Amino acid sequence: MTAVQPKPTSLGETFDSLSPANDEVVGTYPVHSAEDVQAAVARARVAAQWWADLGFAGRAERLRAWKGVLTRRLAQLCQVVRDETGKPIADAQLESVLAIEHIAWAGKHAKKVLGKQKRSAGLLMSNQAATVEYQPLGVVGVIGPWNYPVFTPLGSIAYALAAGNAVVFKPSEYTPGVGKWLVDAFADVVPEQPVLQLITGFGETGAALVGAGVDKIAFTGSTATGKRIMAAAAETLTPVVIEAGGKDPVLVDADADLDAAADATVWGAFSNSGQTCIGVERVYVHEKVHDEFVAKVVEKSKDVRAGSDEAAQYGPVTMPSQLGVIKRHIQDALARGGKAVLGGEESVGDRYAQPTVLIDVPEDSEAVTEETFGPTVTIAKVRDMDEAIDKANSTKYGLGSTVFSKSRGVELAEKLRTGMTSINAPLSFAGIASLPFGGVGDSGFGRIHGPEGLREFARTKAIARQRFTAPLTLTSFTRKESTDALVVKLVTILHGKR
Repeated sequence: MTAVQPKPTSLGETFDSLSPANDEVVGTYPVHSAEDVQAAVARARVAAQWWADLGFAGRAERLRAWKGVLTRRLAQLCQVVRDETGKPIADAQLESVLAIEHIAWAGKHAKKVLGKQKRSAGLLMSNQAATVEYQPLGVVGVIGPWNYPVFTPLGSIAYALAAGNAVVFKPSEYTPGVGKWLVDAFADVVPEQPVLQLITGFGETGAALVGAGVDKIAFTGSTATGKRIMAAAAETLTPVVIEAGGKDPVLVDADADLDAAADATVWGAFSNSGQTCIGVERVYVHEKVHDEFVAKVVEKSKDVRAGSDEAAQYGPVTMPSQLGVIKRHIQDALARGGKAVLGGEESVGDRYAQPTVLIDVPEDSEAVTEETFGPTVTIAKVRDMDEAIDKANSTKYGLGSTVFSKSRGVELAEKLRTGMTSINAPLSFAGIASLPFGGVGDSGFGRIHGPEGLREFARTKAIARQRFTAPLTLTSFTRKESTDALVVKLVTILHGKR
């Protein structure tokens, strides 16, 4: 009988984390109750003040130490990721290295981005000194995903910490061991206070965190869950940053480097078993190079294989229920007249999904309109890049995108309704720590990474300080009519010209 991986099952007050490759129990973790979560947030409230009082320099020193621990123990971290997700060690290493880069950037640049800044007071208020600073929010709740259990949550955690906040982190129930490893490593360098705490469990635990009085929630996951979190957070006016699903397109112009574009498509579509929110799901190719491009994609894909052995390029589908979604999308595409030039329905097994490349798929099919989150890709022929832009933008999602064009890359990138675009390289925006990461539409809102990511976890504070008494007193009931008349003349001189 073929084994099917079950969803992690609650066993009283604990649950098991299972390897998606063989159902082996790789760890057992507590199901934290609402009371447990409240207690963690209360501890974080005290720790937050201590952490904020360290200042930018003190926090940067601790973050440098943390990234040092992660770097020296990288092999150990990657093994934990592999145990819980099934992904190859090399892929676990890639996401971990990128996460380390982000910790380094956040710690190094926090003071410059969030420190006190002077602003012009303007002529009418020239007696004032104007400044803006960005203060810590206090306690940030982070709800992380399972597909990139290091890179993605640290995109919120590292920036929230650098901004001076304490963090309560709930990892996915599929990757609690990765979350625990990261939190334990942080505790090694910050033993004084519970600045970064772990809570584990299922949806109820995450919901408890949303309602526990935190100052902000950072969530990565499905659009449907993001909407529920927003609704719950609205009850207490708790702000949220949501990084949800995607249906990311690739545009291939007539003058594109087809080998590079095909290689990027294959990697972007199939790596991590297609379980990438910014992965490649749709490709729009100029009719002049369509057939050649498809042939190159098929040729580059034919040796790409899912498995748990060392030679496999990617691992199992982590959530068993997603296998049904992947198969349904393929079936719908084929039933609607699409063709599988590689793979097909038979590519979807009980743990693994082998690569599937679909062409001639109608634009209103499920494989084009819904997030598949599996190792499939649709390739469509377009008459020109204007049609490609129209079709790429005809989606409720708007996370990432990629353009391959030698002459029009920037022009096309600017027309795409997405939060991020890479030109002539796959997903490069995710590895650049200074660039903000996030989407529009059903892909969510708010930004992590870069200066915008630091400010996402800070409270803007404006301060006006009177330097000397103004010759014209405007904010007083003793103001004279002559003062009002003088103000009108001054404004007219400054702003009244045609």
